Amino acid sequence: MKIIKGDNVLVISGKDRLKTGKVLRSLPAVGRLVVEGVNVAKKSRRPRKQGEKGQIVSLPMPIDASNVKLLCPKCGKPARVAYKAAEGRNPKEKNKTRICKKCSAEI
Repeated sequence: MKIIKGDNVLVISGKDRLKTGKVLRSLPAVGRLVVEGVNVAKKSRRPRKQGEKGQIVSLPMPIDASNVKLLCPKCGKPARVAYKAAEGRNPKEKNKTRICKKCSAEI
């Protein structure tokens, strides 16, 4: 998956269309992302201790990764992500970096 935890993304479809947020969690096995403030569901939480009241909690739920676009940190526009082979790096590290398809800046 080309979008990872900590990236800023723009939702391009669904009920939260045109909202932006930070990726809190990436679930690459199922191709989903948890984005801050997007796809929020209310859940009832039971009381944990005696005498405590139950409460309703808002939790962000996962959305499909195909419904978001990465916001480039340099140009600030939603863009696709490409990979570029990195030269002169330590062989133990990954040999590719992510780049913005619009401005060719490293992400």
